Amino acid sequence: MNDQFNQGTKDSPEQLRIVQELVAGKEITLAHIIGGPLPIVYQKLGLNPEIDYRTSAIGIMNMTPPESAVIASDIAVKSGNVYLGFADRFSGTLIITGEIAEVTTAITEIVEYFRETLGYVCCPITKR
Repeated sequence: MNDQFNQGTKDSPEQLRIVQELVAGKEITLAHIIGGPLPIVYQKLGLNPEIDYRTSAIGIMNMTPPESAVIASDIAVKSGNVYLGFADRFSGTLIITGEIAEVTTAITEIVEYFRETLGYVCCPITKR
């Protein structure tokens, strides 16, 4: 850096300019399973409210680059009997619903494929 810019003078304190930039990598930053969500959660998300809530789950993921949601959507629906609630190639968000076991399988298969085959950095799968 230019020393004149970093050094202060008698009349002015030293100033440092920092430019921060977010560079999205290949990563899954959220992989969460909501087991047995209340009906209001389905309604507020615009998902199918006419399901058996006692055995159902919602899986939510976020990934970068955001177009990765397209690949994750394909893996999810091919992995088992899950409903694709929302997939956004612009934000990288994916929401799936179905039976708890099916949603867990889908999320697990997505994370494993992205980690092992595509070389993504993946967060752990969380469940509540």
